[in-house]
Amino acid sequence: MSLQQRVIEAFHQRFAAPPAFAVRAPGRVNLIGEHTDYNDGFVLPMAIDRAVWIALRSRPNGQVAAYSLDFPQPATFTLSAFAHQGHGWFEYVKGVAWALQDAGHILEGWEGVIAGDVPVGSGLSSSAAIELATARAFAAVSQLPWDAATMARLCQRAENQWVGMNCGIMDQLISAAGQAGCALLIDCRSLEITPVRMPDTLRVVVLDSAAPRELASSAYNERRAECEAAVAKLQAAYPQIRALRDVTPAMLTAAEHRLDQVERKRARHVVFENDRVLRFGAALRSGETDQLGALLLASHASLRDDYQVSSRELDTLVELAMETPGVLGARLTGAGFGGCAIALTEADRAEDAATTVIERYRRATSRAGQAYVTVPSQGAEVLTLDD
Repeated sequence: MSLQQRVIEAFHQRFAAPPAFAVRAPGRVNLIGEHTDYNDGFVLPMAIDRAVWIALRSRPNGQVAAYSLDFPQPATFTLSAFAHQGHGWFEYVKGVAWALQDAGHILEGWEGVIAGDVPVGSGLSSSAAIELATARAFAAVSQLPWDAATMARLCQRAENQWVGMNCGIMDQLISAAGQAGCALLIDCRSLEITPVRMPDTLRVVVLDSAAPRELASSAYNERRAECEAAVAKLQAAYPQIRALRDVTPAMLTAAEHRLDQVERKRARHVVFENDRVLRFGAALRSGETDQLGALLLASHASLRDDYQVSSRELDTLVELAMETPGVLGARLTGAGFGGCAIALTEADRAEDAATTVIERYRRATSRAGQAYVTVPSQGAEVLTLDD
């Protein structure tokens, strides 16, 4: 039974009636461009074929009642008055409601059933998936206009200011605007999106380390603060810069003496990672796929050594992947500190590579990792079911 069928059937069972809508929003993998989004830089993610689904219908009096098939505690609140109640999945639902209302949208209540197959804490952005699915749910019952970039911004605000995770725009934007068959080259300053078709000869293998992350705690927000501190010091030499996105490698080399050792490492990663993103996108478009593997490996080395967000498990996955036939390149994906790596593989060897890498990883680490081949999928969407 598909996830869509599961939430619809569960809705029937709970409410003894069919839902009016089913909405979905995908998770994502980032091919390259890590920790560049909150530095106004460039990223190249793709929406994946794993998602959060909600089956729902309108509910009167501004009441919201969302029941998860994955977690025991429901999200039940009134739109006219609600507050934080811990750190569960339901805070993402409330955060989106808060952001939408604060932006001036008039919301209707709804009741529904939620389920997802984006692994939580794996670096595939299950948080953005539930945020965009929630936004789609509110838009459906409240008849709100849907603009992917606007809704992504509001969901980002929900995560920043309600949940307390100081993330950039990438996760929400790719979940909102993903295109089947394409990665999206995103300028995180202008939000300009350029679809980049993935060649049929390549596949992306997600390698889940089964090592959880706690990003909303200190490490992620510390990295962002370190980048902002580097910009403040570099502005003494380059007053025109607004973010590390504006710093070229030559500029950084000339002024890096102004930074302490940690700031120098963080800035070096971001400046050179932006360059790698643009080169990777150009190589995909031109079909020069022989360059892709080296760019992925350089990105991982930079994340490991300069940004210091890798882990023993992620390094092991990358090393094992590079020893596997058919793998062109590999790196951690997502913010790091655990979670997932990706391997770019030849299409006809992808399934074998996934099996081989994860079997060797389990023996090496005693962790129950997982691997699966994914393809670029559509972004957040709604289906009307009452025709």
